[in-house]
Amino acid sequence: MDKQGIDAFLQHSGIHCPVICGAMYPCSNPHLIAAVSQAGGLGVIQPIALTYVHGYEFSQGVRLIKSLTDRPLAMNALIEKSSKKYYDKMLAWVDQALELGIGFFITSLGNPKWVVEKVHAAGGYVYHDVTEPKWAEKGLAAGVDGLIAVNNRAGGHAGGHTMQSLYTQLKSYGVPVIAAGGISEPEGFSQALQQGYAGVQMGTRFIATIECTASDAYKRAIVDAGEKDIALTQRITGVPVSVILTEYVKKQGLSVGPLSAWFLRHRKTKHITRLWYVLRSLRLLKKSLSDDGSRLDYWQAGKSVAGIDAIKPVADIMSVLDQAFSKL
Repeated sequence: MDKQGIDAFLQHSGIHCPVICGAMYPCSNPHLIAAVSQAGGLGVIQPIALTYVHGYEFSQGVRLIKSLTDRPLAMNALIEKSSKKYYDKMLAWVDQALELGIGFFITSLGNPKWVVEKVHAAGGYVYHDVTEPKWAEKGLAAGVDGLIAVNNRAGGHAGGHTMQSLYTQLKSYGVPVIAAGGISEPEGFSQALQQGYAGVQMGTRFIATIECTASDAYKRAIVDAGEKDIALTQRITGVPVSVILTEYVKKQGLSVGPLSAWFLRHRKTKHITRLWYVLRSLRLLKKSLSDDGSRLDYWQAGKSVAGIDAIKPVADIMSVLDQAFSKL
């Protein structure tokens, strides 16, 4: 166990149990984020979910979350530059978050240098999502303070390596490394820390909670699913995303068409093609939260579904994890 890494992460984040509720589009609603932080973990604001799905002006939404908890919060900055309009919004959201006292940021899908410069100037910390060493090295060159190691059991954009293999590849960089993927219960949490991780990031486990505003059907599907029910589809963003293999997903298929596949392989067309898929998926995934007749059973989840057997309050989940942490 890397006690020094754990202590560094807890100091960077200001929390007392090394658990992050991963940023989730479309599932990161204000009350879920606040509940995780209030229970001793780190709730992460996902700005597109906050504004587009849940309907808040960004600063208004952050203020709401801060009214629900006085504990530390984080923000997710997706720094993809395919769309100038989106990139300009992210610049503004980072500035607003800093002004509102957010001091911990998780970056992904791009070069985090500009986020690091802004956040470090304000006395905060930045951790970067990575799936392999080359992305870790680029993030560290930009000055990030830690790494979120996304493995092959994660929901969303899963990596290609096992949790243990990825840690082995990243441990020599000398920064805290957080395990992301496949963890939903205290045994997996403890194992990750014993392997050397400084903390864990959970997403799917926190969808199946009382505080999450995902549809009851989505939550029940997570509870009912096993590992074999999780599949990778390219049809959401153009690159593989972990979803529950519902009848809707089966009907749509898991692969993009041959023309899209060609566009995604070529340097001059891949970014605009991915942007098209992402914009389309924003609407489709928003519909996945609905409990009315407009719902689409397009549900993101990771292989951690295997350890989820009930919809629970966030405080109950965090209490069990905190007890496991105190015993290590």
